[in-house]
Amino acid sequence: MLRRKARRAQEDDDPLDAAQERRVRAVLALGGVPQTDLPDGVQQVRLRLLERAASGKEAPRDVSAWAAVVASNLAMDWHRAKRRQERIGERLASLRQPEHLSGEDTRVLSLAVARGLDELPDAQRQVLVLRFYADLPVRSIADELGVPEGTVKSRLHTAVRALRARLHEDEVV
Repeated sequence: MLRRKARRAQEDDDPLDAAQERRVRAVLALGGVPQTDLPDGVQQVRLRLLERAASGKEAPRDVSAWAAVVASNLAMDWHRAKRRQERIGERLASLRQPEHLSGEDTRVLSLAVARGLDELPDAQRQVLVLRFYADLPVRSIADELGVPEGTVKSRLHTAVRALRARLHEDEVV
């Protein structure tokens, strides 16, 4: 009996009714989100609706339509994230197995890059690693470091130029 009351109270607090939840699931599924990720997508829609209410904004006129639009946006975000992960995987795979370099050439290049990175000033090394190894965009790097984007771009340019010169000087590239 207590469980039924708790379940009813929870259902009363749920910003999505059963029909709206089915619609959100359908929009996510039609948007290409895998079945295993559908519950997370529904929870994201609920969370955004609750956040909207908590921020003091008035409830959408048509919660069902609003939830469908949010679900559609989540499906697009899911695809963007998937593509981003695939690109990162491809880049990492290409770094691991260069097609034109032998194992010895790869080791020589890796050592030369490591030495070149060691010789860079800390600020230049930091932005170079964040940009090319962590694959962060310039804007994110600037935000995280608390510097203007132009500063990040300048440091990147200077660091790449110095590293390239070092690799040419060592006759690695």
